[in-house]
Amino acid sequence: MSEKKSVLIINQKSPYGDAAARESLDIALTCSIFEMPVTLLFCGDAIFQLLKDQQPGKIQQKKIEAMLSALPMYDITEIYVEHDSLIQNGLTDEDLCLPVTLIDQSSISQLINLHDTVLTF
Repeated sequence: MSEKKSVLIINQKSPYGDAAARESLDIALTCSIFEMPVTLLFCGDAIFQLLKDQQPGKIQQKKIEAMLSALPMYDITEIYVEHDSLIQNGLTDEDLCLPVTLIDQSSISQLINLHDTVLTF
């Protein structure tokens, strides 16, 4: 039996305004159901997807926090955040709703090379 293909999903967009954040999480959960190892990388405005205590109802959007909280149940625990994106926005990993691994910009290419499939949102 062949080994399952690993998937890296790179998130670059803010959590609200379009469907990219939800679609990337839907794909991550679906891949996990098929026992594909999934890694998530959040960089740029995508770090705002991980902020604690979001109030998207004020802009008539649904929270993505429920989907994020389901990630560990689907064995999606490799979650990376680009360190520079946090610093540029005055945030730390303590501001985020999930445990993450911080990664430098220079190490992202190595992370990409470790995966069979890379999807960008």
